[in-house]
Amino acid sequence: MNKLQLKEDERLDNLLADETMKIIQSQSAFAFSLDAVLLADFAKIPLKKGKILDLCSGNAVIPLLLSRKTNVPITGVEIQARLYDMAERNVRLNKLEDQISMIHGDLKDMPTRFGNNKFDVVTVNPPYFQTKNKAHQNENHYLTIARHEIFCTLEDVVKACSRLAKSGGKVAMVHRPARLMDILTLFRQYKIEPKRMRLVYPKKDKEANIVLIEGIRDGKPDLKILPPLFAFYDNDQYSEELEGILYGKQ
Repeated sequence: MNKLQLKEDERLDNLLADETMKIIQSQSAFAFSLDAVLLADFAKIPLKKGKILDLCSGNAVIPLLLSRKTNVPITGVEIQARLYDMAERNVRLNKLEDQISMIHGDLKDMPTRFGNNKFDVVTVNPPYFQTKNKAHQNENHYLTIARHEIFCTLEDVVKACSRLAKSGGKVAMVHRPARLMDILTLFRQYKIEPKRMRLVYPKKDKEANIVLIEGIRDGKPDLKILPPLFAFYDNDQYSEELEGILYGKQ
């Protein structure tokens, strides 16, 4: 891995349990979470024709996961230079340069950059927290930018998704249930009609801690609430469904 040597505190992990793909990560800068895996599984994507855009890409985990299911071109956008560098190396590491391309930039600038070049699917795992009080933010600035609305608000994200998705195109997002009403309101405001939603629960007796939602640009009202996903059994083992997602269900 001479051109893809690890930097600083980076490590090389298996992307999923089948070990067919690798991913460069860093505990201090970025390591993907369950949210990304669930979004990649949840999003309905074209298999042979179309284009996919992933915003807030981090180290390109979602483009890498989506590439397992489709042959269409995937573009990722990441604002942090170090994470973008990791993403670029992850694409090369997995020999996916012909399918995945990364952009170092601000998602708010992407509608101008792409103009009328719209996408069939836009996926996004945005910063979740509105925290204005710096005392409540991470001391690590990489994690602060990834998790808190420092460079973009939820409205910025939804507005960009709306302008980047073609009419009839899909927008898929993972977020926290506490922001659900904000998400639904903003989707409607920016002409993304919510069509599919799923809540993820740590266990059956716990509150939901993840929401997956997909809308269609200029779609008609018809929201389907999918069955809940329970992540763990009471014995802390993965549930059968989550295990299927994590271990490469196709």
